Amino acid sequence: MPEAIEDGQQKASQAPIIWRDESKMSELVETTHEYGRKIADVASRASDYLGDKVGVVGDKIKDLQGKDFSEIADEAKDYARRKPGHAILISAAAGLFLGLLLRGVRR
Repeated sequence: MPEAIEDGQQKASQAPIIWRDESKMSELVETTHEYGRKIADVASRASDYLGDKVGVVGDKIKDLQGKDFSEIADEAKDYARRKPGHAILISAAAGLFLGLLLRGVRR
């Protein structure tokens, strides 16, 4: 009989631990669902943003396909005259990109 009392006390003392663990699990599940919703929202916004940018790039490519190389060069020269700082930054970035690309090929 004393063993039965001890078993009952052990079960009673374990019950709050189990309840706390279940409470923590439900909080964890709720937090996980919340983060899942946030990630889905951000992914949706990123998809919309990329879709818009892909459309803009596609339009630019269509514009360039109909032009002669001399027209493109003239537009680049005009842009460089209007915004020399941007032109320098663009050419530096293009040079860096090409340098990294060619360096990677040699390795």
